[in-house]
Amino acid sequence: MIFNSIEYLIFLPTVFLLYWFVFNKSIRIQNFLLLVVSYIFYGWWDWRFLSLIIFSSIIDFYCGIYIEKENTKKSKKRWLTLSMLINLGFLGLFKYFNFFSNSLAEAFFSLGYELDTLTLDIVLPVGISFYTFQTMSYTIDVYRGQLKPTKDPVAFFSFVSFFPQLVAGPIERATNLLPQFYNERKFDIIEAKDGLRQILWGLFKKIVIADNCAIIVNQVFDNYTDYSGSSLFIGAVFFAFQIYGDFSGYSDIAIGTARLFGFNLMQNFAFPYFSRDIAEFWRRWHISLTTWFRDYVYIPLGGSRGGTSMKVRNTFIIFIVSGFWHGANWTFIVWGVLNALYFMPLLLLNKNRVNTNALAANHFFVSPKAFFQIILTFLLTIIAWVFFRAPNVHTAFSYLLRMFNKSLLSVPQVSLKPMIFIILLLIIEWIQRNQKHGLELNNVKLNKYIRWFIYYLLIIIIFWFGAEKQDFIYFQF
Repeated sequence: MIFNSIEYLIFLPTVFLLYWFVFNKSIRIQNFLLLVVSYIFYGWWDWRFLSLIIFSSIIDFYCGIYIEKENTKKSKKRWLTLSMLINLGFLGLFKYFNFFSNSLAEAFFSLGYELDTLTLDIVLPVGISFYTFQTMSYTIDVYRGQLKPTKDPVAFFSFVSFFPQLVAGPIERATNLLPQFYNERKFDIIEAKDGLRQILWGLFKKIVIADNCAIIVNQVFDNYTDYSGSSLFIGAVFFAFQIYGDFSGYSDIAIGTARLFGFNLMQNFAFPYFSRDIAEFWRRWHISLTTWFRDYVYIPLGGSRGGTSMKVRNTFIIFIVSGFWHGANWTFIVWGVLNALYFMPLLLLNKNRVNTNALAANHFFVSPKAFFQIILTFLLTIIAWVFFRAPNVHTAFSYLLRMFNKSLLSVPQVSLKPMIFIILLLIIEWIQRNQKHGLELNNVKLNKYIRWFIYYLLIIIIFWFGAEKQDFIYFQF
């Protein structure tokens, strides 16, 4: 079941009414309802994958309990290791087995040996990269003593499978989300209204921005040898907004939906294309994943505590692992390495924490210097996105070589229709750059007629200019 579907349009209000008006006698009953509807939501794609998420939940539930029961660090570590081996084992089997098998065969072939390639005919379970990281954060935090293990299986299973963010995040920490399943939840009309606005904004970004861009992006990348440099550049720009509108749109819908049920999920995007350098970009893009890698990989490796060589090593590890997390393809590895190379000058010059202040906090327009930094960061980002989108590394390099030639200054051969909506998106997000989402109006004094005009205008744009329905990009991860 996807957010921009008729099924979900029926599913969400039905669950909402049951949650607040039928199953409202106790927290435990509400949690049980959320567990059932979350399994229905997830099983809508393929009910067989429910066994995987249920098994993973059982393992981590009991591993958390036994980690606390053990008296020695060594015995505690055994249960943590079991949890991580099972979670990473599932992830490796479903997502990376064929990649490693094919890569090994290709490596031996280059040395003059031919191996029979063993591949598995399996389908990647939707959202496996997200919920495995979420459950691992639980057992790691219990092991570190930062979280008491839960003895409530309904609350824990609901935490793992919570339907708004189950498939594509945000990747919630157990320390933030799990306690919310224990506390009494009361309906907050202000939170609910803002949640609905956030859902509307997410639908606009997905259906109008991402899906319209996707049509042109698919045409350009599938036939890149037929297009001029300027058309390839437009294709790369549109992909940057496709993946942003698609993924941040999903996050907005997920966060807004959770707020309807009294839950607060972490912000996953903070207007990343207004970043002044690549370090700021990664503080604003897919925040739940970047902070996960920071806390569970980068810091345990030594973080920035060591010398320059350790900082460089750890930075490359983080970006390469992040690339590999996104998919079993060398294009993602190159994408990660390229971002690490972008990051290096800032790290070596100790300027990776320079742009942490609010952008143009007391002014509407940025300074010429900041504007140039934003444009440069965006250009570097779209070059990296070419590797993310291309089917293989050779195609990505070929695409970029064709893009950066004299035809880059020619008139594009593709439709620029999505640019109208992209400009609208940028204007609204610039005005709202210090808020949590584009339609956050709780602290904004605005005439109610203007508010409703904005809502109806976006709804009309969604229905009138929305492109043919497409799956969310991050479902494949």
